[in-house]
Amino acid sequence: MAGQSMTSRTGTGNQRYGSKGERLVAGVVPLSSDKTKVLLIQSSSRTSWVLPKGGWELDEDTASAAAQREAWEEGGIICKIDKDLGMIPDIRPTNAVTKNAPKASYQFFEATVTEEKVNWPEKHKRSRAWYTFSQAAQLLAQRPELLEALKRSSMKR
Repeated sequence: MAGQSMTSRTGTGNQRYGSKGERLVAGVVPLSSDKTKVLLIQSSSRTSWVLPKGGWELDEDTASAAAQREAWEEGGIICKIDKDLGMIPDIRPTNAVTKNAPKASYQFFEATVTEEKVNWPEKHKRSRAWYTFSQAAQLLAQRPELLEALKRSSMKR
């Protein structure tokens, strides 16, 4: 990632969509180098802990590039992508899908955090913290797609 921007991208004008109209979302499972801890970030509403993720945009060649940008914007971390954890469908019930949270298709990547910056684009609205597998699994329990990404990773249980 050449030169991190201090501005978060906003809006959906540049957003990629799948064949069924679902929003394509890319994210990372950011692990410590020894794979014993995962870095979670607060949701923008600060009500829950989540994995860094966001829309894969048209000017990004790969989903992994989008995932790395999201890790930077939301968590202030530089990470190396280790492996593709595959696609995870959005399994929310229809009544949980809204205009602000449309149906999505998630592609997560396992990544090793190589650097944690002091300042990052969304520092003013998010905290970050390291957790063990069992702690993270509990925190992500309300978000089945995030829990599935965590389970697919090679993080030490």
